[in-house]
Amino acid sequence: MRTLITGGGGFIGSHLTERFLSAGHEVIAVDNFITGSLANLDPFRSNPKFTFIGHDISYPLKIKGPIDNVLHFASPASPVDYLMYPIQTLKVGSLGTHNTLGLAKEKKARYLMASTSEVYGDPLEHPQREEYWGNVNPIGIRGVYDEAKRFSEAMVMAYHRTHGVNTHIIRIFNTYGERMRLDDGRVLPNFMGQALRSEPLTVYGDGSQTRSFCYVSDLVEGIYRLLFADYHEPVNLGNPSEVTILEFAEEILKLSKSKSKIEFRPLPQDDPKVRKPDITRARTILGWEPKIDRHEGLNRTLRYFQKQLGE
Repeated sequence: MRTLITGGGGFIGSHLTERFLSAGHEVIAVDNFITGSLANLDPFRSNPKFTFIGHDISYPLKIKGPIDNVLHFASPASPVDYLMYPIQTLKVGSLGTHNTLGLAKEKKARYLMASTSEVYGDPLEHPQREEYWGNVNPIGIRGVYDEAKRFSEAMVMAYHRTHGVNTHIIRIFNTYGERMRLDDGRVLPNFMGQALRSEPLTVYGDGSQTRSFCYVSDLVEGIYRLLFADYHEPVNLGNPSEVTILEFAEEILKLSKSKSKIEFRPLPQDDPKVRKPDITRARTILGWEPKIDRHEGLNRTLRYFQKQLGE
């Protein structure tokens, strides 16, 4: 098996690189490091089955020889990142998806695209099922990411229906674990970084909005299973254990034994009020559900961030 992973130097991409190498695949990781990190790939660089290509997948990429699997994970994925790189986010979701689908079509490869729970926007249905079409503001500040992924899904389905490409779509709900960036702007690294630096934990709004957090190894297992499944419509992957942001902040303070206080700030535009996956489809089709509970996953992640900060 020869597997190409775009965004291979990113948080999830590097864990996928590790998973596919451990399964005996040759892995080609593609990244331009706009938000990824070369350090994420350091553990694999001496592996003879690993190849790295520095490239922006918004531009066409030629690969010599056969490719069995193409996984498209290149994209800024946190609000801080996609608000800093709005055009690049739209381009990698549109042109990047087009280029990777073209490569999969040429090589007759399996194809899997990383979509997101953000396609549901600020949902009017709870929990969110794959059949729900979402409540997205297409011209709001978050629209550059939401609509890029919605367009990507449409293009993936078009290539499947028109060209018979063996495509798969995952909708990723909040995922966390080692190799996240402390400064990526998502709630978990924000809270952990602030707690470890004894800074106030910033809670937006009154903290009643909810999120559901999935540990990265669980997500990667679901991705691996879906790639080899005979199913082509979107599949939610996430942990349905729901928690309010205020409760989550209190969990982080307790876990880290931090003396930090909680500081409330105005809610950002179009910030989702609820987020919880219905994973019935993943359970039925993939026999998948999360195994790592939040307490264990947070402990592992906290130890990683403590090392990053030299504590």
